[in-house]
Amino acid sequence: MRTSPTPVRRALAAAAGAAMALGLFTACSDDGESGGDANTAEDFDFTCPERTDTDAVKDEAASESTPFVFGTPGEPSSLDPALASDGETFRVTRQVYETLLDTECTDTVPGLAESFDQNDEGTVWTFHLREGVKFHDGTDLDGAAVCANFDRWANFKGGFQSENFTYYYSAVFGGFAENDAEMGMESESIYQGCEADGLDATITISKYSSSFPHAFTLNSFAIMSPTSIDAVADATIEAADSPQPDYAMTPGSLAGTGPFTIESWDHAEQAVTLTRNDDYWGEKAGVKTIIFRTISDETARRQALETGDVQGYDLAAPADVQPLVDAGFQVPTRGVFNLLYLAYAQGNAPLEDHKVREALSYAVDRERIVNSVLPPGATVATQFMPPSLEGWSEDVVEYGYDAEKAKELLAEAGQEDLSIEFCYPTDVSRPYMPSPKDIFDMISSDLEAAGITVTATPITWTEYIPTTRSGECPLYLLGWTGDYADPYNFLGTWFADASTEFGLTADDQAIFDAVAAATSEPDEATRTELWMTANETIMEELPGLPLSSSPPSIAFAANVYPPNASPLTQENFAQVFFTQQ
Repeated sequence: MRTSPTPVRRALAAAAGAAMALGLFTACSDDGESGGDANTAEDFDFTCPERTDTDAVKDEAASESTPFVFGTPGEPSSLDPALASDGETFRVTRQVYETLLDTECTDTVPGLAESFDQNDEGTVWTFHLREGVKFHDGTDLDGAAVCANFDRWANFKGGFQSENFTYYYSAVFGGFAENDAEMGMESESIYQGCEADGLDATITISKYSSSFPHAFTLNSFAIMSPTSIDAVADATIEAADSPQPDYAMTPGSLAGTGPFTIESWDHAEQAVTLTRNDDYWGEKAGVKTIIFRTISDETARRQALETGDVQGYDLAAPADVQPLVDAGFQVPTRGVFNLLYLAYAQGNAPLEDHKVREALSYAVDRERIVNSVLPPGATVATQFMPPSLEGWSEDVVEYGYDAEKAKELLAEAGQEDLSIEFCYPTDVSRPYMPSPKDIFDMISSDLEAAGITVTATPITWTEYIPTTRSGECPLYLLGWTGDYADPYNFLGTWFADASTEFGLTADDQAIFDAVAAATSEPDEATRTELWMTANETIMEELPGLPLSSSPPSIAFAANVYPPNASPLTQENFAQVFFTQQ
């Protein structure tokens, strides 16, 4: 049995703390100045800080009677985690639905399965489930319930197959039992089936992938009650741009096994209320009620904490961290496990020209972004994954800031008067992108200094992902926070196959082959070398410019015992309770 993840490679001592864990965790410290360090890649040290406040005294009365209100940058998109790919949805659904395996820091650990076995080829996975676990509707968890979920996903039809809904399923398993050509699904599924035997569930795939076993921790693959599956079996999604089905927007149809149940979703107030599951199989949640309230503006989130309207919020602005600490708030900082990039959608001319993509890359002063916009512990990225993973290469082609070289390359490409549309998201902050407009402004000024005319296209976050995935934006800002500690979760997410978001086609087969060779290699040492080759190949082809990796902060009131800060932004809010002051 193999239960450990791909080892975390280097680390980011500056990022651990970003030791702004401030009395709650032990980690390295910094001088408190805003701005990252553009030269820390070789010292990148990734660690999860240890807590020092384990003797906090719980305020039982407050924890039972007072809702814990947490301010989020955005609303969830669905109550069915199988139909989501965004962190705001998973922040909620992770508290309600659980997965076969779980994560601590970046380690893969038991979840609903106490243990698992795999065959030597990594194609047969048998999970041994915990005894006595019940779904919120009273149904027992067993192997048949697990298989019902995997078979449900494999047999999705119509719009359910669109990556706008089931992105993670197609990314991990390829296609579906019967692919729908109208959804653009062509690849063959590697899912072969699931067999149940009491508390055992055996999942068979057709070929080895380095995504496993880590992919079994993804909340998109959370296990829900077979009764729930039957209740929503007739739901349909007609097209890729259809809305979520009704059941996924209204509590009541779906039951998980987690420490909370969903009590309500007030769409007008943008608030989701969770209630403690007192029959939970594990340690009971520390508070009776949690409310996730959407406050899209980061200043408004901070003010809500200061006035007591919320008791915690995510993605504190870098400039707000130290003032919050000085005022007595707690501001733990997650380890760095994300990437921000500037995408070149090659379906848009003249981005098909490699010289133009090179010119754009040399035109961008990434050090200026890191040092002036991002928090301490941020670093310039040289490839499409953070240095904390095995397979990060020191031999990629690098594109240091050189405005004059950018102008020369544009002249060689016959694009001295290049005009280009540049998209960026509004009304949102992301862990890798705390201030999208500021970052957009800095890059735009760099491009204009190289003689490029930029047309700004701001897009609301709800429309941003579908728009950029469709290839409609020639240039755009986006990023990724890792789900598990394997390079495929970064490189495979973008470069496993042809895509409209980067405009990759059969002409980019070298990239696809490099990613496929790495993820299908069972030997760890060889696989690491192949991931290095994949990184080098990608940066030679230059589908986009990796910009930075940075440590996002999360803030709490002084009388809150906060959850462990997760580098994967997968906080377990069952750990939260109010403390005696």
